[in-house]
Amino acid sequence: MSFFGKILDKLGFGHKDAAAAPAPAAEAAPTAAAAPAAPVAISVVDVVSQLEALATAHPEKLNWKVSIVDLLKLLGLDSSLASRKELATELGCPADKMGDSAQMNMWLHKTVLQKLADNGGNVPAELL
Repeated sequence: MSFFGKILDKLGFGHKDAAAAPAPAAEAAPTAAAAPAAPVAISVVDVVSQLEALATAHPEKLNWKVSIVDLLKLLGLDSSLASRKELATELGCPADKMGDSAQMNMWLHKTVLQKLADNGGNVPAELL
C-alpha cells in the first residue's frame, strides 16, 4: 500500500472497506441493498473533525494544521525524514524542494491536505 493510501485508511476513506462492505448486503439481498451501500461508503469524510478528535485523545499537543510531522504522528504513522521523503516522492514533490526539509515539509503538508480534499475529504479552504 502506498504511504498516502495509509493516510486515507487512517482517516476512514475506506477504499478497501468500501469495496468489502457491500458484499454481505449483496449476499443477503442481491437487488437493491448493494446499490445504495456503495455511495454511502464513499461519502465525504470530515477530515477536520476526525483529526480534531484524534488530537483531543492524543497525549502530545500536536499542531496538525500546519505541521506534516504532527499530522503523521496524529495518524500513528512514521514521521521520520525518510518517511516524509518517501511520501513527498510518491506525491511528486519538485526536486528543488526535496533538498530543503523545511520547504519539502510545507509543500508536503499542503499537498496532503489537497489530496485528501481531491479524494472526497471535507477540508476547509483556509487549510488548503
